[in-house]
Amino acid sequence: MLIRTGKNGPGHPLPSEITPRAVLEGRRDLMKLMATGVAGAAVASWAVRDARAQAAQVIRPGKLAALAGVRSNVPGAITMEKLTSYQDITTYNNFYEFGTEKSDPAENAHTLKTSPWSVSVEGLIKKPARYTLEDLVKLSAQEDRIYRHRCVEGWSMVIPWVGYSLGELIKKVEPLGGAKYVEFVTLDDPKTMPGVRSDVLDWPYVEGLRMDEAMHPLALLTFGLYGEVLPNQDGAPVRMVVPWKYGFKSGKSLVKIRFTDTQPVTSWNKAAPHEYGFYSNVNPNVDHPRWSQATERRIGEGGLFAKRRKTLMFNGYEPEVGQLYAGMDLRKYF
Repeated sequence: MLIRTGKNGPGHPLPSEITPRAVLEGRRDLMKLMATGVAGAAVASWAVRDARAQAAQVIRPGKLAALAGVRSNVPGAITMEKLTSYQDITTYNNFYEFGTEKSDPAENAHTLKTSPWSVSVEGLIKKPARYTLEDLVKLSAQEDRIYRHRCVEGWSMVIPWVGYSLGELIKKVEPLGGAKYVEFVTLDDPKTMPGVRSDVLDWPYVEGLRMDEAMHPLALLTFGLYGEVLPNQDGAPVRMVVPWKYGFKSGKSLVKIRFTDTQPVTSWNKAAPHEYGFYSNVNPNVDHPRWSQATERRIGEGGLFAKRRKTLMFNGYEPEVGQLYAGMDLRKYF
């Protein structure tokens, strides 16, 4: 959420004041210089792709009245950290349905048709239903929440999402006693999602949470960011945001929410179970097999050579969610 005193609130600059154009241009110039050195060729290749993603241009959507934020007292939804710019949030993305490069979603997601849209809520519940997007938006009051977002690849952002706790929807559909997990399924449409024509994953994209995780107030059913409707590349028109887990746990462009008594077979856990566990909580003490998770790079803070931050347990939300995993071996259940 945003805490407002006056026009912008304490410590929250306008989006235009974050990651100014000169910084982006300077980053691109640095990448060009790196690319001229033979010794740095491999690093430069990666860095140029990184800079290309952040240099992409984005047309901002118009504001929707339904996404106007309201004040919230949700524990853990406050941070005084500098917000990541709208430009970076909407050009540096993982959304493999539109390509595997960070710049691909912003370039390709214009093909996604988000209206009309509906989400089927089914499984072990008393009140299964198909909700239109409009019905979902009206189900509960929208809230501005500033959440840290941490990617398994070692980069992070601070994003002002707009939505409401998934628990509001869960209570409405009344899960049966046997419902232990919630499964989230993303749209699988080769006509509008060029990435699903590839075999990089077994489509559709599927994610899941344990019931107590899904009911936690921080688990956000999300419709917007920066007070505006979600851009296609960020998971429009409705997605999950689970801030204490790595970003891939937060399914995008949802078309189905299913309640089940068995642990869902999730996409990345199925593709590489030794690298991506079902829980995927942000844990600096459990490295990815191919890189450390002890530090992270904040997007918009100086690029490739910026000083890295220490990764926080549960992405900094340990006081709010740590009790969910009391007594669990977090190396085994990674």
